[in-house]
Amino acid sequence: MRRLRTRLARLGDDAGMTTVEYAVCLLAAAAFAGLLFKVLSSSTVQAALTAIVQRALK
Repeated sequence: MRRLRTRLARLGDDAGMTTVEYAVCLLAAAAFAGLLFKVLSSSTVQAALTAIVQRALK
């Protein structure tokens, strides 16, 4: 019974978990930003965006 209590107590101990969650979210956000930059800086997307803006200005 003591072993079970010890294991349950360890499961409830999540010290430092918030920091890890923030780090994972930050890493995911940086990866998404890099991917978005790569897509938006491609010549195909730039040409499409330029055409859309030029059509809107006419």
